[in-house]
Formats: sequence, C-alpha cells, structure tokens
Amino acid sequence: MQRILSHMRKAIEKYNMIEENDKIAICLSGGKDSITMLYAFKALQRFYPKHFDIIAISINPGFEFFDCNLLQSICDDVDVPLFIENSHAQEIVFDIRKEKNPCSLCANLRRGIINSTAIREGCNKIALGHNQDDVLETFLLNLLYAGNIGTFKPVSYMDRSKITLIRPLVFTAEKDTKRFIKNNNLTVMPKTCPMDGISKREDMKQIIFNLSKSIPMVRANLFGAIMRNIEGWK
Repeated sequence: MQRILSHMRKAIEKYNMIEENDKIAICLSGGKDSITMLYAFKALQRFYPKHFDIIAISINPGFEFFDCNLLQSICDDVDVPLFIENSHAQEIVFDIRKEKNPCSLCANLRRGIINSTAIREGCNKIALGHNQDDVLETFLLNLLYAGNIGTFKPVSYMDRSKITLIRPLVFTAEKDTKRFIKNNNLTVMPKTCPMDGISKREDMKQIIFNLSKSIPMVRANLFGAIMRNIEGWK
C-alpha cells in the first residue's frame, strides 16, 4: 500500500485533485485498479491534510459475470457506502446493435449513469481508476488509429454536469495494482467486460511489452514525452 499511496499522492498533489470538503465518487468496476484505488483512498483519508468524503458507484451492465455481492463485501470491508446502478449496456451494445467496436458506446452509457448518480449523491468529483499503462495505451491508440497526439488528462472538468473527473492512479503502473491485489489476497471479478483481452487496447499493451524488450526505457520515455508536451499534463 505504501508504494500505491506514494504514487497516488504525487498525482493528487501535482494536479490538485483533492480540495477541502470534496465528496468523491469512486468508480468501482470490480477490477484490480478500481479496488486498489478504493483501498488507497480509504487509507489516504486517515492522514491527508484536506478533509474529503468518499462513496463508491458501480454500474451493473447486465453481464453474467457481474457480481454485486463481491462489490458489496469490498465496500463493507473498508466501510464505504456503495451505490449499484443498473444499465442496459449488454442488451443495447451487444444484443441489439451488435457493435463490432463496442467500447466507445458502452463507455458513454456508463459515463452518463455515473455522472447522474454522483450528482444525486452530492458528489463534486468522480475518481476513475485509469493507471499509467492506460495512459500509454491511450496515447498509442490515438496516435496509430486517429493520427492525434494526446491521451486523457489527469483532471477534467465537465461543464454540463459541473463534475470534475480525477485519475489518481496515472503515476501507478498496472503491475503495482496487480501486486497489491495479490499481496492482500483480494478477490476481483474474473473480468469486467466481454472485450477484456481482445480489444485494440490489448494490442497496444502488447506493442509496449515487445518494445520494452529491446528498449528498456520505452515506458519512461513515452510517459515523459506525454508530461512534457501534452496540455493538462505539464
């Protein structure tokens, strides 16, 4: 946990993610990153100089592997209120529209419900569990498929909802969240999406892995370029 908290606090303070009396909705998917973030936020709450409250929000998309009981037990363990909201993502995205590239539509449906729930519960911020690997993979996706140089920002303010999105794990490598889950014998959902392991994002992950074999500093170099050159990261 100490390593996770170190990276997380660095991101929070560099990008001013937490302010006094914030109420933060933590997006809990049941995967390793969101579970790690939930535990880290609870630990941070005990000593952080600014007071903030947290809740957890989970979206049930209708996938057969979605486990409400697992999510509830995790939140009970850290004494954080959990709000599970139902979605028709499975039916709309996969059954009716049969999307070949479903990630964008599914994310939009989920995002709308999360925003509405956060507003209903009086939250002014939403915490997403994107880690450093997600930053790099999104950068490559934008570069190779859209011809754009960019990735998501650590902090984004949404004018329409008046909600601020924060990503406290952007300095945390995926291997660190895997290690935290393993070392603490925590259970995660076997998968959080039918596309796990077969999406274009997985291809980017493999590209970075292969490059790292011949260029050991490739991850650090990519991340450094993002921090030096992309608006919102400097």
